[in-house]
Amino acid sequence: MEFLGVLLIVPINPYLEEELDRRFKLFRLWESPPGRRREFLQANAPSIQAVVGSTAAGADAEIIDLLPRLEIVANFGVGIDKVDLPRCRERGIRVVYTPDVVTDDTADLAIGLAIAAMRRICDADRYVRAGSWKGEGDYKLTSKFSGKTVGILGLGRIGLAVAKRAEGFGCPICYCSRSEKPNTNYKYYPSALELAANCQVLVVSCPLTEETQHIINQEVIEALGPKGVLVNIGRGPLVDEPQLVSALLNGRLGAAGLDVFEREPHVPKELFKLENVVLVPHIGTDTLETTKAMSDLILGNLEAHKLNKPLLTPLF
Repeated sequence: MEFLGVLLIVPINPYLEEELDRRFKLFRLWESPPGRRREFLQANAPSIQAVVGSTAAGADAEIIDLLPRLEIVANFGVGIDKVDLPRCRERGIRVVYTPDVVTDDTADLAIGLAIAAMRRICDADRYVRAGSWKGEGDYKLTSKFSGKTVGILGLGRIGLAVAKRAEGFGCPICYCSRSEKPNTNYKYYPSALELAANCQVLVVSCPLTEETQHIINQEVIEALGPKGVLVNIGRGPLVDEPQLVSALLNGRLGAAGLDVFEREPHVPKELFKLENVVLVPHIGTDTLETTKAMSDLILGNLEAHKLNKPLLTPLF
């Protein structure tokens, strides 16, 4: 049987790369000389039927147009904003991704970021390491997470998992989604602004689209207020970053826990000095267990496609 030619856009993890290389004919895009990506794609286009990308870089219009034999795009993650979906549909290219297996890790991190930001865990850690506990006495009082009203923007798989975890801390739950969800007793608000005005911790977990870009704007941040906490586990551009930075610097927002940023890996330096902000480098799904499960889903989908069997996790 002819090997499936697979283009890997960026390095993802050694296990996935090794298995792709073992099972398929693998092309590594980053091995193309600087400034010669187009030539690399054109030279190898006759042999490439599949593309594997990530939340950092995926199958954009240029890649799709340069690969006339492309049949399937596999996205390592649930965020698909790096894939040109209209172009894929137009060409009849299948798209698969890795839902479900990422849910627990991302939801765990959301709760962890909220607690770390409110209890100032990272700053308290620095306080101990600097010898300040011995020299200056006890650390200052902080704010509890338990019992706070948690608003969730985007009540999909991850949003629901965040809600269930927050309920374990005695937190009332409210949410905003494109439409009201059946079979839930959580309070629904039709806009991000109304949600922010009625919660104390706002967790952003909706997909990034043209409609949701900067959905967390100055008005929403003002509604959350100087005692409010913003947690972003979705995508960086969901939040108007300059407005967020300004609100944190002048106390118009109480705290933030951020896993994602507008221009990753660039993070506003103004945030580095703030004790009420927790910053992590887009690690929502980065555990050994989940990375392995995501890789196996990618491999399983590509194997199914090669054998003309039903795809495991098709987006379409």
